[in-house]
Amino acid sequence: MTKCAILGASGHGKVIAEIAELNGFKQIDFFDDRWPQTLQLEHWHIIGDTDSLLSCIQRYDLVVIAIGDNAIRLQKQQELMQAGGHFGVLVHPSAVVSAYSVLDIGTVVMANAVVNPFAEIGKACIVNTAATIDHDCVVADGVHLSPGANLAGGVKVGTLSWIGIGASVKQLVSIGKNAVVGAGAAVLMNVSDNQTVVGVPAKPISRKG
Repeated sequence: MTKCAILGASGHGKVIAEIAELNGFKQIDFFDDRWPQTLQLEHWHIIGDTDSLLSCIQRYDLVVIAIGDNAIRLQKQQELMQAGGHFGVLVHPSAVVSAYSVLDIGTVVMANAVVNPFAEIGKACIVNTAATIDHDCVVADGVHLSPGANLAGGVKVGTLSWIGIGASVKQLVSIGKNAVVGAGAAVLMNVSDNQTVVGVPAKPISRKG
């Protein structure tokens, strides 16, 4: 395994590129839909857009979607998988991931994150820097756990939900689909689908749009 393609030339993409290098990938190529207006991300080259990647996707040993928007990230992964892209799991060497946990394809685990035994994490998830997922948690497809977010044992998080930086979720709590937990929130009660909660303890607020 030597060649990695990353879709999304972003700050998040920079982190993924370094993790890929630490995992032994020698060639990192970026693709971004702002190409050819944007050709460089730090020292990495941006060599095409989504269509370009689709045309050469089978040349790469690993494809990673570096897009923060949960719905777009999951949709792009599905599109590129159908084109024959190879997706795996990318884990920073400093992360602690239990051999008894299950991580699905397209998920990335950042530095100092912890995934404890019998946790299940879906496709195209982001377990960001120093986030923790404790035993028996179930995290659905397309979820983003921001830096320093903490899920206690048995928590369930629905598809496309976002847990904000430094937020904590009490054991056995369920977070619905497409929900948002605000930065620093302490979630003690279940959160419904499409609901945003903030504060300590976390309470619902209205979402525009």
